[in-house]
Amino acid sequence: MSPRSASVNEELRRRSRERLLQSAVELVAERGYEATTLGDIADRAGAARGLVSYYFPGKRQLLQSAVHRLMYLTLHAALEREPRSDCGRERLARAIDAILGLIRDEPLLMRTHMAVILTAEGFVQCPEQQRLAELLRDTLVRYGSADPDADYPLLRAQLMGAAVAILLPGAPMPARRLRAELFQRYGLDWELGVPPDGGPPGGTFPSSPSHP
Repeated sequence: MSPRSASVNEELRRRSRERLLQSAVELVAERGYEATTLGDIADRAGAARGLVSYYFPGKRQLLQSAVHRLMYLTLHAALEREPRSDCGRERLARAIDAILGLIRDEPLLMRTHMAVILTAEGFVQCPEQQRLAELLRDTLVRYGSADPDADYPLLRAQLMGAAVAILLPGAPMPARRLRAELFQRYGLDWELGVPPDGGPPGGTFPSSPSHP
């Protein structure tokens, strides 16, 4: 049997890594961070346990990469869903709604992700995070940002702040209110994206500043 080509080996490595990332998301969402071991993740992925260490320095890095991948996939699906739109304001509205929706649908996973990011070790720069950043930055470019390199970190901070506010135990803020604040900040009409049932908070949507 002839040896596999470099491209075939690369594809096999990519698939193995993807299975580990998907398994990490599933298990942490089911059991929580502390109850999930690297061995559990490898078993769920059908991979050798040593393969986890080959790709990731530890569980913290694996989880961050896994959640960033999930965020990227969720965001990409929202931006490309039918009817597809090239309108920058519609795409930014979809992006905000996609992230808020993920926070709503996966509270344990997203709360764990935020807690891990806020440890002393901090934020992990990984391929999944970079893909997510590129997609958000491209969304801001299409929206009309005059300085996407400066505006991207601000949008990221606002979305992270919304996650903390929604997930704060004992004093959560309604996602509807946070959506209204973000939409006002970027001059987006309430009807863009995927508006929640019932209309904006208070029944009226405040006047919005001009978008870039």
